[in-house]
Amino acid sequence: MRILFMGTPEFAVPSLDKLREKHEIIGIFTKVDKPNTRGGKIKYTPVKEYGINNNIPVFQPNSLKTDETFEIIKELNPDLIVVVAYGKIIPNNIIDFPKYGIINVHSSLLPKFRGAAPINAAIIAGEKETGVTIMDIAEELDAGDIILKGVTPIYEEDTFLTLHDRLKEIGAQKLIEAVDQIEKGTAKREAQNPAEVTFVKPYKKSDCIIDWSKTEEEVFDFIRGMNPFPTAYTHHNDKILKIYAVEKNKRVYENGVFGEIVDSIKGKGFVVKVKNGSIILTNIKPENKKNISGNDSINGNILKMGEVLK
Repeated sequence: MRILFMGTPEFAVPSLDKLREKHEIIGIFTKVDKPNTRGGKIKYTPVKEYGINNNIPVFQPNSLKTDETFEIIKELNPDLIVVVAYGKIIPNNIIDFPKYGIINVHSSLLPKFRGAAPINAAIIAGEKETGVTIMDIAEELDAGDIILKGVTPIYEEDTFLTLHDRLKEIGAQKLIEAVDQIEKGTAKREAQNPAEVTFVKPYKKSDCIIDWSKTEEEVFDFIRGMNPFPTAYTHHNDKILKIYAVEKNKRVYENGVFGEIVDSIKGKGFVVKVKNGSIILTNIKPENKKNISGNDSINGNILKMGEVLK
């Protein structure tokens, strides 16, 4: 099958690689390169790098709504368009063009967590499982019919990064299954239940601040769901303190206020009081400094007993 692939980040690369093993990738659409924040050098998207390394034509239109972009697609004449974390809304004229339509790999179990940050959201919400959904593209965001799903548990040790890396492989495998079914004419579609739809917007900096008044489980899930990106943080002496990893302490401290450093555990880190329990800070990053372990924060007197994180 002649496939036009649209994708941008690392999450999309395994899907592209799997497709290339069985089908003809006639072109790649990816987002425009941006300068690196350090040094200002242009950094290619991971999907573009893959395309260059494998001699696949790469296109980086600023907009999918122009006549020029549509002419490129008509000239390529794909049987199917596959979208994986491309980062652009697909207009109707492109949706309607390919013989077999256009499908998408979305990193949640739709209709839950439509939108831009479903992996973070699933962990933060305390979900026990998540997965990927292979779906038809529709004009409304993430609203197309479901073709296939792949499911994985969310383990207590999972972070955004570990779950992201597992889902990108599950997504690639389920994508191949879906494309094979589409080619054979055996793919089944299921409409999403509107009553079960939830949305998640991109996280702004203000969304990443830790609320120490929440329960031990909620704080634990929030921090690991933000690790390593976009990163949970708190304020310490009017400076930002990023929190990358914590452990549940299971001990309730009667004295103190939420966010107060109420204890320290040698070999682990400082303990912060939260609702119904406490949290051990095991990996932190003070403003303008490198990441340090919780134990090093004790040895370096980074924090002090009685201080309150806000």
